[in-house]
Amino acid sequence: MASLNRCCIGALFMFVCLMSLSLIQTHPLQAEELPKEEKEVQGGRAPVTEEATGVKGIATYYAKRYNGRKTTSGERYRPEKLTAAHPNLPLGTKVKVVNLDNENEVVVRVNDRCRRRKVPIIDLSTAAARKLGFLGRGMARVHITRLEDDPS
Repeated sequence: MASLNRCCIGALFMFVCLMSLSLIQTHPLQAEELPKEEKEVQGGRAPVTEEATGVKGIATYYAKRYNGRKTTSGERYRPEKLTAAHPNLPLGTKVKVVNLDNENEVVVRVNDRCRRRKVPIIDLSTAAARKLGFLGRGMARVHITRLEDDPS
């Protein structure tokens, strides 16, 4: 009987605590407004001038387990194609990627999304990583430049 009484008291205490918490009014946190360029860099995107001059960042490449899986664009990932994943460039955009260590360059088409990170990043296909010369290392410092669309 005594243990049942303790259990009821504990349950009653939890109920009262939860009810009192629901009565407390909270206000949502207000984020401080940052200047446009700072906000875009912190959000994982490059500054507004990225299109003209490009941006330095990190390139990685897809793991073998992604072979044959569907990309965001709906096509299957094929490691022998020159494709890439980027967090915010429109799908179908062509991008020139230059390895800053050896000056190798490759043009890839964005057909997938990768998660946003603080540092600008692009995930490349195995063929693109091979052309840039960092296939065995996993990542490389690169310069990413968006190419203008052909009107034809």
